[in-house]
Amino acid sequence: TWPKFPTSVHSAPPVALQPSPAPLDFKLLGTRLRETRAIGVLTKLSLKNQADDLVVAFRGYHKGQGKATLAELRRSYDMLLLKVLSLLQDSDPALAREIVQSRAAIWGILADPRKFTESNLMAGATP
Repeated sequence: TWPKFPTSVHSAPPVALQPSPAPLDFKLLGTRLRETRAIGVLTKLSLKNQADDLVVAFRGYHKGQGKATLAELRRSYDMLLLKVLSLLQDSDPALAREIVQSRAAIWGILADPRKFTESNLMAGATP
């Protein structure tokens, strides 16, 4: 025999989902990193220089003039983010969480020539 199913299905009311926060863009990420007290001034300068170097490497890659492959750029990107996250994880966990949530979106901007250009990164603007 087949199990009997109710003719009307009463379901629980839908659960309100928390909207996921919008990913950080370069400008907001730069502002948040400058404002955090979790990282000292000299470390912030060092990180900014590393981020600028990475953007320059992507600029060369997108112009076809770079020596680095996309895989090498990805490794550099991942290493820089890991360094930032290790500095933030204890003293500014909210910012660390936002960076983790924005990681794929930021990579998408860096790796996509159109998005990279639209973000004014090709023109020399830095985060």
